[in-house]
Amino acid sequence: MSTRTFYEFPLNERIRVFMRLEQLFKQLDHFLKGTTVYDNRAVIAVLLDILMIFNRNDLKAEVLKELKRHAKLLGYLTTNDGIDSEKLTTILDNVNVMSEKLYQASGRIGRSIMESDLFKSISQRSSIPGGMCSFDLPEFHYWLEQDKEVQQHDLQLWTEPFDDIGQALSLVLNFIRESSNSTEEIAESGFFQLTLEQSRPYQLLRISVDQSLPCFAEISGGKHRFTVRFMKKSSGEIRATQVSDDIPFALTRCAF
Repeated sequence: MSTRTFYEFPLNERIRVFMRLEQLFKQLDHFLKGTTVYDNRAVIAVLLDILMIFNRNDLKAEVLKELKRHAKLLGYLTTNDGIDSEKLTTILDNVNVMSEKLYQASGRIGRSIMESDLFKSISQRSSIPGGMCSFDLPEFHYWLEQDKEVQQHDLQLWTEPFDDIGQALSLVLNFIRESSNSTEEIAESGFFQLTLEQSRPYQLLRISVDQSLPCFAEISGGKHRFTVRFMKKSSGEIRATQVSDDIPFALTRCAF
């Protein structure tokens, strides 16, 4: 059975931010399962990246807009014949529950964490390479040496404010990714270009390639047109070059 590699390209700034947060939340979940000092250091580093994004964007409002839009679109489907009404009702209920949880969250998400003196000091030093050493942040070093129960309690306290919005982001991106069927395409001599229909609000491109092919996809463009170049890099080469072979791939233009 062939295994495929997926490459994704957001077509607007909102989805770009959502996808960056999705990646950070996955990293957060991974390191939270760890038991070493370096896992806990990684958790704090990822949390600082998440907080930086939240400080620059009103993410709660943006996610609520997307949930509302998806609820409206899903509501239209209830009148369609052949729709699994029970499954659709469950999905709509889930969207409504997530929306209600976000509405009930008061203030800017994560703001309380940055009011912590420990996080403020870590944030100030984090931009310096190696700036989170024990001699720079003795309070952080002291925390890293505490019992696991103390650390787990604090980590839960710091990450809990992001639980609901993380789940909502995952729900929204899942809707978008599954909104359209893929088409089989060929990149002649490793190059493919397509003009998007302006009447459809495309949000995301997905390219999937068989892992047996020795190349990767570089995607560029915007909401009107995009290009895909399949590149390869041999051992010892400084830069990757475009392949000369025709490359078959699957393309999904997600517009939900």
